[in-house]
Amino acid sequence: MPASSHGKTGGKAAKKNTLPGMPAHPELAAMPTPEAHKLVLRTLRRADFKEVKTIMDKVYSNMEGSWAQDEYNALIRKFPEGQICIEDNGKIVAAALAIIVEYSKFGDKHTYAKITGNGKFDTHDAEGDTLYGVDVFVDPEYRSLRLGRRLYDARKELCESLNLRAMVAGGRIPGYSNHANEMTPAKYVEMVRNKELTDPILTFQLANDFYVRKIIRGYLPYDSESKAYATLLEWINVYHEEETEKLIGNQKSNVRIGIVQWQMRATRDLDDFFQQMEFFVDTVSGYKSDCVLFPEFFNAPMMALTNQESPSVAIRSMAAFTEPIKVKMMELAVSYNINIIAGSMPLYEDGKLHNVSYLCRRDGTVDEQYKLHVTPDEASYWGMRGGSQLRCFDTDFGKIGILICYDVEFPELSRMLSDEGMKILFVPFWTDTKNAYQRVRLCAQARAIENECYVAITGSVGNLPRVENMDIQYSQSAVFSPSDFAFPHDSIVAEATPNTEMTLIADLNLDLLKDLNTSGAVRNLRDRRKDLYSVSWVNKTERADELLSQGEERAPKTTPRHAPITVA
Repeated sequence: MPASSHGKTGGKAAKKNTLPGMPAHPELAAMPTPEAHKLVLRTLRRADFKEVKTIMDKVYSNMEGSWAQDEYNALIRKFPEGQICIEDNGKIVAAALAIIVEYSKFGDKHTYAKITGNGKFDTHDAEGDTLYGVDVFVDPEYRSLRLGRRLYDARKELCESLNLRAMVAGGRIPGYSNHANEMTPAKYVEMVRNKELTDPILTFQLANDFYVRKIIRGYLPYDSESKAYATLLEWINVYHEEETEKLIGNQKSNVRIGIVQWQMRATRDLDDFFQQMEFFVDTVSGYKSDCVLFPEFFNAPMMALTNQESPSVAIRSMAAFTEPIKVKMMELAVSYNINIIAGSMPLYEDGKLHNVSYLCRRDGTVDEQYKLHVTPDEASYWGMRGGSQLRCFDTDFGKIGILICYDVEFPELSRMLSDEGMKILFVPFWTDTKNAYQRVRLCAQARAIENECYVAITGSVGNLPRVENMDIQYSQSAVFSPSDFAFPHDSIVAEATPNTEMTLIADLNLDLLKDLNTSGAVRNLRDRRKDLYSVSWVNKTERADELLSQGEERAPKTTPRHAPITVA
Protein backbone atom coordinates (compact mmCIF):
# COMPACT_ATOMS: atom_id res chain seq x y z
CA MET A 1 0.00 0.00 0.00
CA PRO A 2 1.52 3.36 -0.93
CA ALA A 3 2.53 5.87 1.70
CA SER A 4 0.41 8.97 2.20
CA SER A 5 1.74 12.50 2.28
CA HIS A 6 2.57 11.98 5.96
CA GLY A 7 4.46 8.75 5.34
CA LYS A 8 1.76 6.58 6.94
CA THR A 9 -0.09 3.72 5.32
CA GLY A 10 -3.06 4.80 3.26
CA GLY A 11 -4.58 8.28 3.52
CA LYS A 12 -5.09 10.97 0.91
CA ALA A 13 -2.58 11.68 -1.82
CA ALA A 14 0.16 14.22 -1.11
CA LYS A 15 -0.74 17.85 -1.82
CA LYS A 16 1.16 19.80 -4.42
CA ASN A 17 3.15 22.14 -2.18
CA THR A 18 4.34 24.65 -4.76
CA LEU A 19 3.73 28.32 -5.49
CA PRO A 20 2.72 29.73 -8.87
CA GLY A 21 5.83 30.26 -10.97
CA MET A 22 7.96 27.87 -8.89
CA PRO A 23 10.08 25.41 -10.93
CA ALA A 24 8.93 21.82 -11.24
CA HIS A 25 11.16 18.92 -10.26
CA PRO A 26 10.77 16.17 -12.90
CA GLU A 27 12.97 13.76 -10.94
CA LEU A 28 10.52 13.93 -8.03
CA ALA A 29 7.51 13.15 -10.22
CA ALA A 30 9.29 10.16 -11.73
CA MET A 31 10.19 8.60 -8.38
CA PRO A 32 8.02 5.56 -7.50
CA THR A 33 6.43 5.55 -4.06
CA PRO A 34 7.75 2.50 -2.17
CA GLU A 35 5.44 0.31 -0.15
CA ALA A 36 5.36 1.27 3.53
CA HIS A 37 6.68 -1.34 5.96
CA LYS A 38 5.25 -2.28 9.35
CA LEU A 39 7.51 -4.91 10.89
CA VAL A 40 6.41 -6.91 13.91
CA LEU A 41 8.53 -9.47 15.79
CA ARG A 42 6.42 -12.23 17.37
CA THR A 43 6.25 -15.96 18.07
CA LEU A 44 4.87 -18.34 15.47
CA ARG A 45 1.48 -20.04 15.68
CA ARG A 46 0.12 -23.23 14.10
CA ALA A 47 -2.02 -21.17 11.74
CA ASP A 48 1.15 -19.68 10.23
CA PHE A 49 2.25 -22.93 8.61
CA LYS A 50 1.12 -22.10 5.06
CA GLU A 51 3.10 -18.86 5.01
CA VAL A 52 6.14 -20.55 6.55
CA LYS A 53 5.90 -23.36 3.99
CA THR A 54 5.84 -20.86 1.12
CA ILE A 55 9.07 -19.24 2.29
CA MET A 56 10.83 -22.57 2.98
CA ASP A 57 9.93 -23.87 -0.46
CA LYS A 58 11.58 -20.78 -1.97
CA VAL A 59 14.68 -20.92 0.20
CA TYR A 60 15.26 -24.67 0.02
CA SER A 61 14.14 -25.32 -3.54
CA ASN A 62 17.46 -27.04 -4.29
CA MET A 63 17.26 -29.27 -1.21
CA GLU A 64 14.14 -30.89 0.23
CA GLY A 65 11.84 -27.89 0.40
CA SER A 66 9.55 -27.22 3.33
CA TRP A 67 9.00 -29.32 6.41
CA ALA A 68 5.87 -31.40 6.75
CA GLN A 69 3.07 -29.86 8.78
CA ASP A 70 3.33 -32.46 11.55
CA GLU A 71 7.02 -31.56 12.06
CA TYR A 72 6.12 -27.88 12.28
CA ASN A 73 3.25 -28.57 14.71
CA ALA A 74 5.52 -30.68 16.91
CA LEU A 75 7.95 -27.80 17.27
CA ILE A 76 5.20 -25.30 18.09
CA ARG A 77 3.71 -27.69 20.67
CA LYS A 78 6.98 -28.50 22.45
CA PHE A 79 8.62 -25.05 22.55
CA PRO A 80 6.31 -22.23 21.35
CA GLU A 81 8.51 -19.47 22.85
CA GLY A 82 11.46 -20.49 20.70
CA GLN A 83 9.74 -20.14 17.33
CA ILE A 84 10.10 -16.50 16.26
CA CYS A 85 9.01 -14.72 13.11
CA ILE A 86 8.91 -11.27 11.57
CA GLU A 87 5.80 -10.15 9.78
CA ASP A 88 5.44 -7.14 7.50
CA ASN A 89 1.96 -5.68 7.27
CA GLY A 90 0.57 -8.97 8.55
CA LYS A 91 2.57 -11.23 6.18
CA ILE A 92 5.30 -13.51 7.56
CA VAL A 93 8.60 -12.76 5.80
CA ALA A 94 11.24 -14.40 8.04
CA ALA A 95 11.49 -16.93 10.86
CA ALA A 96 13.93 -18.55 13.30
CA LEU A 97 13.22 -21.95 14.87
CA ALA A 98 14.93 -23.41 17.93
CA ILE A 99 14.82 -26.03 20.70
CA ILE A 100 16.50 -26.40 24.10
CA VAL A 101 18.85 -29.33 24.60
CA GLU A 102 21.17 -30.69 27.26
CA TYR A 103 24.18 -30.32 25.01
CA SER A 104 26.38 -32.87 26.77
CA LYS A 105 23.99 -35.62 25.62
CA PHE A 106 24.88 -34.94 21.97
CA GLY A 107 28.39 -33.46 21.92
CA ASP A 108 30.17 -31.81 19.01
CA LYS A 109 29.87 -34.70 16.56
CA HIS A 110 26.11 -34.75 16.24
CA THR A 111 24.13 -34.58 13.00
CA TYR A 112 21.08 -32.48 12.26
CA ALA A 113 18.84 -35.56 12.25
CA LYS A 114 20.16 -36.76 15.61
CA ILE A 115 19.80 -33.50 17.53
CA THR A 116 16.30 -32.82 16.13
CA GLY A 117 15.07 -36.36 16.71
CA ASN A 118 14.52 -36.89 12.98
CA GLY A 119 12.13 -33.98 12.86
CA LYS A 120 10.01 -35.09 15.83
CA PHE A 121 11.87 -32.76 18.21
CA ASP A 122 11.48 -35.12 21.14
CA THR A 123 15.07 -34.09 21.94
CA HIS A 124 13.75 -30.79 23.29
CA ASP A 125 14.49 -30.54 27.01
CA ALA A 126 12.99 -27.59 28.87
CA GLU A 127 15.57 -28.16 31.63
CA GLY A 128 18.50 -28.16 29.18
CA ASP A 129 21.36 -25.67 29.11
CA THR A 130 21.67 -24.74 25.42
CA LEU A 131 19.46 -23.04 22.87
CA TYR A 132 19.93 -24.97 19.62
CA GLY A 133 19.19 -23.18 16.35
CA VAL A 134 17.12 -25.48 14.18
CA ASP A 135 16.62 -23.13 11.22
CA VAL A 136 16.64 -19.50 10.10
CA PHE A 137 15.17 -18.35 6.80
CA VAL A 138 14.15 -15.08 5.14
CA ASP A 139 11.90 -14.56 2.14
CA PRO A 140 14.33 -13.80 -0.75
CA GLU A 141 12.38 -10.63 -1.56
CA TYR A 142 13.16 -9.26 1.90
CA ARG A 143 16.85 -10.09 2.25
CA SER A 144 17.90 -6.48 1.66
CA LEU A 145 16.21 -5.50 4.94
CA ARG A 146 18.73 -7.42 7.08
CA LEU A 147 15.97 -9.28 8.92
CA GLY A 148 18.30 -12.15 9.82
CA ARG A 149 20.13 -9.87 12.23
CA ARG A 150 16.87 -9.07 14.02
CA LEU A 151 16.06 -12.77 14.37
CA TYR A 152 19.49 -13.54 15.81
CA ASP A 153 19.18 -10.62 18.24
CA ALA A 154 15.81 -12.00 19.37
CA ARG A 155 17.34 -15.46 19.85
CA LYS A 156 20.14 -13.96 21.95
CA GLU A 157 17.59 -12.17 24.09
CA LEU A 158 15.65 -15.43 24.47
CA CYS A 159 18.82 -17.25 25.51
CA GLU A 160 19.56 -14.60 28.14
CA SER A 161 15.98 -14.52 29.39
CA LEU A 162 15.90 -18.29 29.86
CA ASN A 163 19.31 -18.15 31.56
CA LEU A 164 20.79 -20.66 29.09
CA ARG A 165 24.53 -21.17 28.86
CA ALA A 166 24.88 -20.67 25.12
CA MET A 167 23.32 -20.77 21.69
CA VAL A 168 24.63 -23.44 19.30
CA ALA A 169 23.81 -24.18 15.68
CA GLY A 170 25.09 -26.18 12.76
CA GLY A 171 25.77 -23.75 9.94
CA ARG A 172 25.75 -24.63 6.25
CA ILE A 173 28.65 -23.37 4.09
CA PRO A 174 27.05 -23.27 0.61
CA GLY A 175 29.94 -21.32 -0.90
CA TYR A 176 32.32 -24.21 -0.28
CA SER A 177 31.18 -26.10 -3.39
CA ASN A 178 32.96 -23.46 -5.51
CA HIS A 179 36.29 -24.15 -3.77
CA ALA A 180 36.07 -27.83 -2.79
CA ASN A 181 38.60 -28.88 -5.44
CA GLU A 182 41.23 -26.44 -4.22
CA MET A 183 40.98 -26.38 -0.42
CA THR A 184 39.73 -28.26 2.64
CA PRO A 185 36.65 -27.14 4.57
CA ALA A 186 38.92 -25.94 7.38
CA LYS A 187 40.90 -23.75 4.98
CA TYR A 188 37.70 -22.39 3.49
CA VAL A 189 36.34 -21.46 6.91
CA GLU A 190 39.64 -19.79 7.78
CA MET A 191 39.57 -17.68 4.62
CA VAL A 192 35.97 -16.63 5.27
CA ARG A 193 36.89 -15.71 8.84
CA ASN A 194 39.81 -13.62 7.53
CA LYS A 195 37.50 -11.99 4.94
CA GLU A 196 39.49 -13.38 2.04
CA LEU A 197 36.30 -15.12 0.89
CA THR A 198 32.59 -14.50 1.48
CA ASP A 199 30.10 -17.22 2.29
CA PRO A 200 26.37 -16.35 2.12
CA ILE A 201 25.69 -18.00 5.51
CA LEU A 202 28.96 -18.21 7.46
CA THR A 203 29.91 -14.57 6.83
CA PHE A 204 26.58 -13.47 8.27
CA GLN A 205 26.87 -15.76 11.31
CA LEU A 206 30.38 -14.55 12.13
CA ALA A 207 29.13 -10.96 11.92
CA ASN A 208 26.54 -11.85 14.57
CA ASP A 209 29.12 -12.76 17.21
CA PHE A 210 29.24 -16.52 16.62
CA TYR A 211 32.52 -18.37 16.59
CA VAL A 212 33.32 -21.70 14.95
CA ARG A 213 33.91 -24.50 17.48
CA LYS A 214 34.70 -27.11 14.84
CA ILE A 215 33.69 -28.50 11.46
CA ILE A 216 31.19 -31.38 11.30
CA ARG A 217 31.22 -33.95 8.51
CA GLY A 218 27.90 -35.46 7.38
CA TYR A 219 25.76 -32.91 9.23
CA LEU A 220 23.25 -32.71 6.36
CA PRO A 221 24.10 -35.57 3.94
CA TYR A 222 21.88 -34.12 1.19
CA ASP A 223 23.48 -30.64 1.32
CA SER A 224 25.45 -30.77 -1.94
CA GLU A 225 26.42 -27.09 -1.83
CA SER A 226 28.20 -27.58 1.49
CA LYS A 227 29.47 -31.02 0.47
CA ALA A 228 27.68 -32.33 3.58
CA TYR A 229 29.99 -30.27 5.85
CA ALA A 230 28.80 -27.74 8.42
CA THR A 231 30.34 -25.40 10.93
CA LEU A 232 29.49 -25.91 14.58
CA LEU A 233 28.77 -22.37 15.75
CA GLU A 234 28.44 -21.10 19.31
CA TRP A 235 27.46 -17.85 20.98
CA ILE A 236 28.17 -17.62 24.70
CA ASN A 237 25.66 -15.96 27.01
CA VAL A 238 27.85 -13.81 29.25
CA TYR A 239 24.82 -13.04 31.45
CA HIS A 240 24.23 -16.70 32.22
CA GLU A 241 23.68 -16.11 35.92
CA GLU A 242 21.24 -13.22 35.48
CA GLU A 243 17.48 -13.40 35.21
CA THR A 244 15.14 -11.20 33.18
CA GLU A 245 11.39 -10.89 33.35
CA LYS A 246 10.40 -11.39 29.70
CA LEU A 247 11.66 -13.59 26.91
CA ILE A 248 11.83 -10.92 24.21
CA GLY A 249 10.93 -7.24 24.02
CA ASN A 250 12.53 -6.17 27.31
CA GLN A 251 13.03 -2.44 27.89
CA LYS A 252 16.65 -1.51 27.27
CA SER A 253 18.71 -0.19 30.15
CA ASN A 254 21.71 0.63 27.97
CA VAL A 255 21.05 2.61 24.80
CA ARG A 256 23.59 3.38 22.09
CA ILE A 257 22.97 6.55 20.10
CA GLY A 258 24.76 7.92 17.05
CA ILE A 259 25.05 11.58 16.08
CA VAL A 260 25.98 13.01 12.70
CA GLN A 261 27.80 16.35 12.57
CA TRP A 262 26.86 17.01 8.97
CA GLN A 263 29.05 18.73 6.38
CA MET A 264 27.10 21.12 4.18
CA ARG A 265 28.31 20.65 0.59
CA ALA A 266 27.00 21.22 -2.89
CA THR A 267 25.02 18.30 -4.27
CA ARG A 268 24.42 17.34 -7.91
CA ASP A 269 20.93 15.91 -7.50
CA LEU A 270 18.67 14.00 -5.14
CA ASP A 271 20.43 10.66 -5.70
CA ASP A 272 23.75 12.25 -4.77
CA PHE A 273 22.16 13.53 -1.56
CA PHE A 274 20.69 10.09 -0.81
CA GLN A 275 24.17 8.53 -1.05
CA GLN A 276 25.49 10.91 1.59
CA MET A 277 22.51 10.12 3.87
CA GLU A 278 22.93 6.37 3.49
CA PHE A 279 26.67 6.57 4.16
CA PHE A 280 26.05 7.95 7.65
CA VAL A 281 23.13 5.62 8.41
CA ASP A 282 25.27 2.66 7.35
CA THR A 283 28.23 3.89 9.41
CA VAL A 284 26.29 4.47 12.62
CA SER A 285 24.24 1.26 12.30
CA GLY A 286 27.51 -0.64 11.91
CA TYR A 287 28.17 0.17 15.58
CA LYS A 288 24.81 -1.42 16.47
CA SER A 289 23.34 1.91 17.52
CA ASP A 290 19.69 2.14 18.49
CA CYS A 291 19.22 5.48 16.75
CA VAL A 292 20.96 8.18 14.71
CA LEU A 293 20.34 11.93 14.88
CA PHE A 294 20.73 14.32 11.91
CA PRO A 295 20.85 18.16 12.18
CA GLU A 296 18.20 20.78 11.56
CA PHE A 297 17.85 21.68 7.86
CA PHE A 298 20.44 19.03 6.90
CA ASN A 299 18.80 19.06 3.44
CA ALA A 300 19.75 22.72 2.84
CA PRO A 301 22.03 21.77 -0.11
CA MET A 302 18.85 21.07 -2.07
CA MET A 303 18.06 24.79 -1.90
CA ALA A 304 20.88 25.53 -4.32
CA LEU A 305 19.15 23.28 -6.90
CA THR A 306 16.05 25.49 -6.92
CA ASN A 307 17.86 28.45 -8.58
CA GLN A 308 15.66 30.88 -6.69
CA GLU A 309 17.08 34.23 -5.56
CA SER A 310 14.29 35.04 -3.11
CA PRO A 311 14.95 33.19 0.19
CA SER A 312 11.23 32.77 0.87
CA VAL A 313 10.56 31.23 -2.56
CA ALA A 314 13.74 29.12 -2.43
CA ILE A 315 12.85 27.43 0.85
CA ARG A 316 9.32 26.67 -0.37
CA SER A 317 10.79 25.17 -3.51
CA MET A 318 13.18 23.14 -1.37
CA ALA A 319 10.20 21.83 0.61
CA ALA A 320 9.23 19.82 -2.48
CA PHE A 321 12.18 17.52 -1.66
CA THR A 322 11.03 16.85 1.92
CA GLU A 323 8.60 14.02 1.14
CA PRO A 324 11.03 11.90 -0.96
CA ILE A 325 13.80 12.44 1.62
CA LYS A 326 11.45 11.36 4.40
CA VAL A 327 10.44 8.25 2.44
CA LYS A 328 14.10 7.41 1.85
CA MET A 329 14.84 7.80 5.56
CA MET A 330 11.96 5.43 6.37
CA GLU A 331 13.43 2.90 3.96
CA LEU A 332 16.91 3.23 5.51
CA ALA A 333 15.53 2.86 9.04
CA VAL A 334 14.01 -0.51 8.18
CA SER A 335 16.88 -1.71 5.99
CA TYR A 336 19.62 -0.83 8.50
CA ASN A 337 17.59 -1.72 11.60
CA ILE A 338 18.08 1.68 13.23
CA ASN A 339 15.72 4.42 14.40
CA ILE A 340 16.41 7.68 12.54
CA ILE A 341 15.65 11.17 13.79
CA ALA A 342 15.78 12.92 10.44
CA GLY A 343 16.95 16.30 11.70
CA SER A 344 14.36 18.72 10.39
CA MET A 345 13.15 19.83 6.98
CA PRO A 346 10.78 22.54 5.68
CA LEU A 347 7.20 21.42 5.08
CA TYR A 348 4.92 23.56 2.92
CA GLU A 349 1.28 22.54 3.21
CA ASP A 350 -2.02 24.37 3.03
CA GLY A 351 -0.22 27.62 2.26
CA LYS A 352 1.86 27.48 5.45
CA LEU A 353 5.57 26.86 5.90
CA HIS A 354 6.66 24.76 8.89
CA ASN A 355 9.89 23.20 10.16
CA VAL A 356 9.38 19.50 10.93
CA SER A 357 11.48 16.69 12.38
CA TYR A 358 10.59 13.10 11.42
CA LEU A 359 11.10 10.09 13.68
CA CYS A 360 11.54 7.11 11.35
CA ARG A 361 11.37 3.98 13.47
CA ARG A 362 13.03 0.73 12.46
CA ASP A 363 9.67 -1.06 12.57
CA GLY A 364 8.55 1.00 9.56
CA THR A 365 6.40 3.60 11.35
CA VAL A 366 6.96 7.36 11.28
CA ASP A 367 5.97 10.32 13.46
CA GLU A 368 6.72 14.03 13.34
CA GLN A 369 7.45 16.92 15.68
CA TYR A 370 6.90 20.47 14.43
CA LYS A 371 9.17 23.27 15.58
CA LEU A 372 7.03 25.33 17.93
CA HIS A 373 9.05 28.54 18.26
CA VAL A 374 10.39 30.21 15.12
CA THR A 375 13.24 32.67 15.41
CA PRO A 376 12.88 36.29 14.23
CA ASP A 377 15.22 35.42 11.34
CA GLU A 378 13.08 32.47 10.22
CA ALA A 379 9.98 34.64 10.32
CA SER A 380 11.43 37.65 8.49
CA TYR A 381 13.37 35.78 5.78
CA TRP A 382 11.05 32.84 5.16
CA GLY A 383 7.67 33.54 6.73
CA MET A 384 7.90 30.33 8.74
CA ARG A 385 5.17 29.36 11.22
CA GLY A 386 5.42 27.53 14.54
CA GLY A 387 3.57 24.27 15.18
CA SER A 388 0.99 23.74 17.91
CA GLN A 389 1.62 20.27 19.40
CA LEU A 390 4.30 18.82 21.64
CA ARG A 391 4.77 15.06 21.52
CA CYS A 392 6.54 12.45 23.64
CA PHE A 393 7.44 9.44 21.48
CA ASP A 394 7.57 5.75 22.35
CA THR A 395 10.50 3.87 20.80
CA ASP A 396 11.96 0.41 21.28
CA PHE A 397 14.65 1.94 23.51
CA GLY A 398 12.41 4.14 25.67
CA LYS A 399 10.49 7.41 25.59
CA ILE A 400 12.13 10.33 23.82
CA GLY A 401 11.45 13.94 22.96
CA ILE A 402 12.52 16.06 19.99
CA LEU A 403 12.94 19.82 20.26
CA ILE A 404 14.21 21.64 17.18
CA CYS A 405 16.94 24.21 17.88
CA TYR A 406 15.26 27.34 19.34
CA ASP A 407 12.67 25.19 21.14
CA VAL A 408 15.30 23.92 23.59
CA GLU A 409 15.67 27.49 24.85
CA PHE A 410 12.17 27.28 26.34
CA PRO A 411 12.40 25.12 29.51
CA GLU A 412 8.65 24.59 29.76
CA LEU A 413 8.68 22.21 26.78
CA SER A 414 11.25 19.77 28.09
CA ARG A 415 9.62 19.83 31.53
CA MET A 416 6.30 18.73 30.04
CA LEU A 417 8.09 15.99 28.09
CA SER A 418 9.81 14.89 31.27
CA ASP A 419 6.45 14.62 33.00
CA GLU A 420 5.44 12.19 30.23
CA GLY A 421 8.44 9.95 30.95
CA MET A 422 11.03 11.23 28.45
CA LYS A 423 14.54 9.86 29.13
CA ILE A 424 16.46 11.17 26.11
CA LEU A 425 15.93 14.55 24.46
CA PHE A 426 17.17 15.01 20.89
CA VAL A 427 17.92 18.52 19.64
CA PRO A 428 18.74 18.97 15.94
CA PHE A 429 19.94 22.55 15.44
CA TRP A 430 21.34 24.94 12.87
CA THR A 431 23.51 27.88 13.95
CA ASP A 432 25.81 30.14 11.98
CA THR A 433 27.98 31.65 14.75
CA LYS A 434 29.46 30.54 18.04
CA ASN A 435 27.30 32.82 20.16
CA ALA A 436 24.19 31.34 18.52
CA TYR A 437 25.56 27.84 19.14
CA GLN A 438 26.27 28.67 22.79
CA ARG A 439 22.62 29.49 23.38
CA VAL A 440 21.62 26.02 22.17
CA ARG A 441 24.42 24.24 24.03
CA LEU A 442 24.00 25.93 27.40
CA CYS A 443 20.23 25.56 27.35
CA ALA A 444 20.57 21.86 26.39
CA GLN A 445 22.89 21.30 29.36
CA ALA A 446 20.41 23.01 31.65
CA ARG A 447 17.57 20.82 30.31
CA ALA A 448 19.59 17.66 31.16
CA ILE A 449 20.03 18.77 34.77
CA GLU A 450 16.50 20.11 35.26
CA ASN A 451 14.78 17.04 33.85
CA GLU A 452 17.18 14.26 34.89
CA CYS A 453 17.60 13.11 31.31
CA TYR A 454 20.21 12.82 28.57
CA VAL A 455 20.27 15.48 25.85
CA ALA A 456 21.86 14.97 22.41
CA ILE A 457 22.48 17.94 20.12
CA THR A 458 23.87 18.11 16.60
CA GLY A 459 24.28 20.70 13.85
CA SER A 460 25.98 21.27 10.52
CA VAL A 461 29.42 22.53 9.53
CA GLY A 462 30.94 24.00 6.37
CA ASN A 463 29.40 26.51 3.97
CA LEU A 464 26.90 26.71 1.14
CA PRO A 465 27.68 29.28 -1.54
CA ARG A 466 24.66 30.72 -3.35
CA VAL A 467 22.28 29.80 -0.49
CA GLU A 468 21.22 33.02 1.17
CA ASN A 469 20.59 32.89 4.92
CA MET A 470 22.19 29.42 5.25
CA ASP A 471 25.62 30.08 3.78
CA ILE A 472 27.77 29.52 6.91
CA GLN A 473 27.50 27.02 9.76
CA TYR A 474 28.89 26.48 13.26
CA SER A 475 28.55 23.28 15.27
CA GLN A 476 30.04 21.19 18.04
CA SER A 477 27.76 18.20 18.53
CA ALA A 478 27.54 16.68 22.00
CA VAL A 479 25.66 14.43 24.41
CA PHE A 480 24.95 15.84 27.88
CA SER A 481 24.02 14.11 31.12
CA PRO A 482 22.73 15.23 34.50
CA SER A 483 25.38 16.38 36.95
CA ASP A 484 25.98 13.86 39.75
CA PHE A 485 28.60 11.34 40.85
CA ALA A 486 27.41 8.55 38.55
CA PHE A 487 27.82 10.72 35.45
CA PRO A 488 30.88 12.31 33.78
CA HIS A 489 32.41 15.00 35.99
CA ASP A 490 31.69 17.72 33.40
CA SER A 491 28.26 16.25 32.47
CA ILE A 492 29.48 15.68 28.89
CA VAL A 493 29.08 12.07 27.76
CA ALA A 494 30.61 12.72 24.33
CA GLU A 495 31.65 15.76 22.32
CA ALA A 496 32.64 16.38 18.70
CA THR A 497 35.51 18.41 17.35
CA PRO A 498 34.11 21.86 16.47
CA ASN A 499 33.33 22.52 12.81
CA THR A 500 34.53 19.13 11.57
CA GLU A 501 32.41 16.54 9.81
CA MET A 502 32.25 13.46 12.03
CA THR A 503 30.03 11.09 13.98
CA LEU A 504 29.66 10.51 17.70
CA ILE A 505 28.72 7.17 19.26
CA ALA A 506 27.62 7.24 22.90
CA ASP A 507 26.26 4.63 25.30
CA LEU A 508 23.62 5.88 27.74
CA ASN A 509 22.74 3.99 30.92
CA LEU A 510 19.07 4.64 31.65
CA ASP A 511 19.25 2.88 35.01
CA LEU A 512 21.45 5.74 36.26
CA LEU A 513 18.53 8.10 35.72
CA LYS A 514 16.35 5.95 38.00
CA ASP A 515 19.01 6.03 40.71
CA LEU A 516 19.38 9.80 40.32
CA ASN A 517 15.66 10.33 40.76
CA THR A 518 15.50 8.35 44.00
CA SER A 519 18.93 8.87 45.59
CA GLY A 520 20.76 11.69 43.79
CA ALA A 521 22.64 14.44 45.60
CA VAL A 522 19.83 16.72 44.43
CA ARG A 523 16.48 15.56 43.04
CA ASN A 524 15.09 18.21 40.75
CA LEU A 525 11.96 16.36 39.69
CA ARG A 526 11.00 15.10 43.14
CA ASP A 527 11.75 18.38 44.93
CA ARG A 528 9.54 20.61 42.79
CA ARG A 529 7.11 22.75 44.81
CA LYS A 530 3.95 21.70 43.03
CA ASP A 531 1.99 23.40 45.78
CA LEU A 532 3.32 26.73 44.51
CA TYR A 533 3.61 26.43 40.73
CA SER A 534 3.00 24.20 37.71
CA VAL A 535 3.75 23.98 33.99
CA SER A 536 0.79 23.16 31.76
CA TRP A 537 -0.48 23.48 28.21
CA VAL A 538 -3.10 26.25 27.90
CA ASN A 539 -4.98 28.30 25.30
CA LYS A 540 -3.32 31.51 24.34
CA THR A 541 -3.52 34.36 21.83
CA GLU A 542 -0.61 34.72 19.43
CA ARG A 543 0.77 38.23 18.94
CA ALA A 544 0.77 39.73 15.44
CA ASP A 545 4.30 39.10 14.20
CA GLU A 546 5.52 42.16 12.36
CA LEU A 547 8.72 40.38 11.37
CA LEU A 548 6.72 38.41 8.81
CA SER A 549 6.56 41.49 6.59
CA GLN A 550 9.64 40.31 4.68
CA GLY A 551 8.20 36.83 4.14
CA GLU A 552 5.48 35.55 1.85
CA GLU A 553 2.78 35.12 4.50
CA ARG A 554 1.25 36.60 7.62
CA ALA A 555 0.82 34.69 10.84
CA PRO A 556 -2.79 34.26 12.04
CA LYS A 557 -3.85 36.53 14.86
CA THR A 558 -5.06 33.64 16.96
CA THR A 559 -4.16 29.99 17.20
CA PRO A 560 -6.72 27.18 17.40
CA ARG A 561 -7.45 25.52 20.70
CA HIS A 562 -4.38 23.45 21.61
CA ALA A 563 -4.66 19.80 22.51
CA PRO A 564 -2.76 18.53 25.57
CA ILE A 565 0.69 17.08 25.07
CA THR A 566 0.41 13.69 23.39
CA VAL A 567 2.37 10.46 23.59
CA ALA A 568 3.01 8.82 20.21
